[in-house]
Amino acid sequence: MTAKRASHTNRLIDRLPVEERERFLAGCEPVEIAFGDILARPGEALSNVHFPTDSFISLVLNVNGKASLEVALVGNEGMLGAPLALGVDARQLSAVVQGGGPAWRMGAARFRLELRRSRVLLQAIQRYVFVRVSQLEQTAGCNRFHVVEERLARYLLMTADRAHADTFHVTHEFLAGMLGVRRVGVTRAANALRSRKLIRYARGDITILDRKRLVGASCGCYRADLATYERVFAQC
Repeated sequence: MTAKRASHTNRLIDRLPVEERERFLAGCEPVEIAFGDILARPGEALSNVHFPTDSFISLVLNVNGKASLEVALVGNEGMLGAPLALGVDARQLSAVVQGGGPAWRMGAARFRLELRRSRVLLQAIQRYVFVRVSQLEQTAGCNRFHVVEERLARYLLMTADRAHADTFHVTHEFLAGMLGVRRVGVTRAANALRSRKLIRYARGDITILDRKRLVGASCGCYRADLATYERVFAQC
């Protein structure tokens, strides 16, 4: 499907020198990915990579075929298919579109060629992989030590960053699955944030009313994630 014109770009692609960026985009196909699309399943070979612009993707760990837990969000700060830069061509997680919109898609073979051609691209992808690993470590500690209200605030901020908007659609049931808690826990946490006038919630539509105070209500992991990304890429 042909993508609509994106109002945002992809931050990894933006790091390429002009000539390399033009060549890279010439090898991409603009696509429109829709909410709920499954872009990857565990064990599948990596046939394509995606660079979201105005869309974002949940990376989900499936446990015993019953439970699921989101372990990462991919928006225009990153890409889906980064293991190819490490010589790994199989997926270990499910990739589900959480925010529909435009993205760039490139075939795996062409992506490998571009990695060989461009040291800048390879370095950017490797740094992104490092950031993702660091954020996974942060999330492991977050899930163990922080209360649901703090984790929910962090998740809403992460989603807003990738949606490029303070209003987005997400249900309590979906949040429960992504946070790995019971739905009643999400409902209580959302009600607590709403009672403090930090968010508005109705029929699955969430609006962040006071971003500064919501950052204060979240655990420090949200700010740590942002700091890690900025610190690692500032070294490029």
